[in-house]
Amino acid sequence: MEIQIWSDIACPWCWVGKKHIEIALADFDPKVRVVWRAFELNPQAPTTSSGPVDYAQRLADKYRMGRRDAQGFIDRMTQAGRDVGVDMRFDRIRPCNTFNAHRLLAWAHDLGDRGALKEHLFAAYLSEGRDLNDAGTLGQLVSEAGLDGEQAVKVLADGSFGDEVRGDQAEAQRLGITGVPFFVFGHGLTASGAQTPAVLRRALIEALSRHAAESSSSSTDGSSPAACDVDGCA
Repeated sequence: MEIQIWSDIACPWCWVGKKHIEIALADFDPKVRVVWRAFELNPQAPTTSSGPVDYAQRLADKYRMGRRDAQGFIDRMTQAGRDVGVDMRFDRIRPCNTFNAHRLLAWAHDLGDRGALKEHLFAAYLSEGRDLNDAGTLGQLVSEAGLDGEQAVKVLADGSFGDEVRGDQAEAQRLGITGVPFFVFGHGLTASGAQTPAVLRRALIEALSRHAAESSSSSTDGSSPAACDVDGCA
């Protein structure tokens, strides 16, 4: 069975969601294939480098809230990361355009290995404060993920795999996806947001049952766990 997951490496809840699905999958013997799909939270993000930003003020301005409330959002996301073993450092984040990162993920998928690069990109952006607008940095991350960094730089230069990214995003639009992470299990059972491992485990059980019975698709309950959308992360 296949699980498709739409996400963006600039999305804190997507990193948490990745860890949650990995925890959920650890309990399953059946072969389940995870396919990462591209979703740009901000396609208009700058493609030139910038330094770290005042993330609390950025959230305060976006949501028209006080700085203390914005810091509360950050603390919540940071703790959610700690709970699954990742160190989110919002004081280091360098905003970037993620289209090229998604192109490299599509290239890695073509080689049969996208998960390791996905993890390195999350860590680079959300923990290490690396400049993901820089082709050399992206190539180095590819190498660190065990893939060919020199070939990755060539991919960035020749513009390939852009159609794959746009195709993922067109499919997201068709499915009505407005926030990530967004999970599609097997024949169409869906879950939105950084659902807990327990919720994802139940969805996996249901999807595997439907997959075996070739029954029709549906969606999980109407709960609204933490997620990121085009307006930001909440």
